[in-house]
Amino acid sequence: MPLPFTLDSQIIYLNHAAIAPWPVTTADAVKAFAQENQLQGSKNYLGWLETERLLKTRLASLVNAESSNEISLLKSTSEALSVVAYGLDCQPGDNVVIFKEEFPSNRIVWESLKKLGVEVRELEIHATHQAEARLLASCDANTRLVSVSSVQYADGFRLDLNLIGEQCRANDILFCVDAIQSIGAMKFDAQACHADFVMADGHKWMLGPEGLALFYVRAEIRDRLKLNQYGWHMTKHPGEFDRSSWEISDTGTRFECGSPNMLGIHALNASMDLILETGIDEIERKVLSNSQAMIELIDRADNLSLVSKPETDRLSGIITFNSSRVASQDLYEKLMSRGVMCAHRGGGVRFSPHFYNSAEEIEKAIFMADSMD
Repeated sequence: MPLPFTLDSQIIYLNHAAIAPWPVTTADAVKAFAQENQLQGSKNYLGWLETERLLKTRLASLVNAESSNEISLLKSTSEALSVVAYGLDCQPGDNVVIFKEEFPSNRIVWESLKKLGVEVRELEIHATHQAEARLLASCDANTRLVSVSSVQYADGFRLDLNLIGEQCRANDILFCVDAIQSIGAMKFDAQACHADFVMADGHKWMLGPEGLALFYVRAEIRDRLKLNQYGWHMTKHPGEFDRSSWEISDTGTRFECGSPNMLGIHALNASMDLILETGIDEIERKVLSNSQAMIELIDRADNLSLVSKPETDRLSGIITFNSSRVASQDLYEKLMSRGVMCAHRGGGVRFSPHFYNSAEEIEKAIFMADSMD
């Protein structure tokens, strides 16, 4: 069986929470698509549309959507969050509840609603040991929406989405989940967590390219989002260009106003081949095993200490740590210079290996970090 990745042998890639390397199958799909365009242009466009439909079906399965009609393909997580924020038609006096530590995409968009008279309640996620309870206690009769990341980008803190979503649904509060640090690495169930909106770029744990994102909207609330973008593609009859009248699509394509990113679609669909062939259960098992191994190695290290919370039920694919001998920024730069792909986040160095990373790679990277001065 061919190797799924052919990374440079001098690189230890521990940065999937930022931008992932492409699998061989993805790179091959992009090359084939480019050659097809070079030789035949759009001759096979109907086949391209089949690839788009297949990708939506696969993404629907990955998040346990009830139908691929609940899936839209947008440019980014940020775009999807903006579609929600400015589709809700919030009124003065409404409030939105979030955590202060959210990645800017899931914070700035809500803060931008303040100009409309919307209150944004921002809570510290680590202020207590019960982040979910504190979040829910901050909601009231004027709360329109709660928006959280399934996994915090800086330290990998994983929330109990089922608990939050159940209470939001019971109190008629919309629940929005930025799942960019989960989908592709861990099981995600939009039904179990009662999510109304889910979004995730493909270029992290889904191992795809930048510029293409999953956007899930629960069918029952689709019509509650006011549209702020219009174009030929979001109509019920997108190929009938001479129609003098038009209707908005009653599927997720209503949020796709223009031409699809066919290159990104072919690439991400190829990445799904690897994810589905490996199986998300097996991927999650290996990802969490890698994280547990990092925690144990850091605990045994002479000069390293965890920033991430080590509790098993909070574990994700992200582990952040710092050194007692080297400032975090300097440690990050030194690791990068020696081929360890990582990030400087959350007051420390962030490692985020995927399922294919070996125990030997992780042990080597931790040893390197511990021995630097």
